Amino acid sequence: MLIDDNPKIKTITPAQITKVFYPYVIAKTEAGSYVNIKLSDQERKDPLFWESIANIAKAKLWVPIGEKFHQLLAYDWTYSAAY
Repeated sequence: MLIDDNPKIKTITPAQITKVFYPYVIAKTEAGSYVNIKLSDQERKDPLFWESIANIAKAKLWVPIGEKFHQLLAYDWTYSAAY
């Protein structure tokens, strides 16, 4: 089965982090729309998270986000395809 054929993949969208400023993280989806990433209380309080997310934005990396709730995912597309 191809990864794109897995129905779980439909709930994940790739996005690039474009702006990082406490307490907001803004991302641009592959479709070109901008979304406000919803952060947990733990993420908001974690200085290492803010440093990491700023580095991700600077490197212009693509990250998986949940399409419905706009949350960063702890797993990627390959993890979802395996289950």
